[in-house]
Amino acid sequence: MALEIYWGSGSPYAWRVLLALELKGVPYQSTRVDFSSGVLRSEEYRRLNPRGRVPALRDGDYTLYESLAILAYLDRKHPEPPLFGRTPEEAGLVNRLVSEYTAYLDPALESFILPLYFGRATEQADEVRKAMAVIDEELPRFEAAFGADSPWAVGGKPSAADLVLYPALASLERAASKEAARPFAITFAPVAARFPRLGRLMDAVRALPGYERTYPPHWK
Repeated sequence: MALEIYWGSGSPYAWRVLLALELKGVPYQSTRVDFSSGVLRSEEYRRLNPRGRVPALRDGDYTLYESLAILAYLDRKHPEPPLFGRTPEEAGLVNRLVSEYTAYLDPALESFILPLYFGRATEQADEVRKAMAVIDEELPRFEAAFGADSPWAVGGKPSAADLVLYPALASLERAASKEAARPFAITFAPVAARFPRLGRLMDAVRALPGYERTYPPHWK
């Protein structure tokens, strides 16, 4: 029986899991959750994820939530190709990049993206600008993590670091393209214009087999 993944369109956390499933060629049943339907608050879904968020995974009798935990589970159960490196050194680099993203860049991206998505940019302009300052500081650090010889961060192959970073960058570009973003004079989007190595990563992810099946339907 194929495992089941519950996801929401546009969620970067769910998107990283979908990309991992496609990369590994794992058969899965896709269950899209409509954020406005109330499903996430239902008792049935709360049995999968008591926090009422996506993604969530069901694999037979086993259930799991939190995207990074799901990536680790998939890597143990379906080890090829590995998401967290083949050597201790590669594992250290992948986990460092994922940790840096989670600790430093993700909170700023949320503070930048969500007001632009949900029509709150004007009243939250100060928060958006503070987030922009952090993004301006952090993106060069991630640009520097990529070498000149490969579009991937570690080991010349896609890893969890790439799958975590790509959906965030795609969401950043989409938010920056909104009409509400114009007054903020954004300089970090499109990403490739200022950060060519991150732009090359984005192109490489888009070229992965199965990528189109992961693309947020409501973005099309």
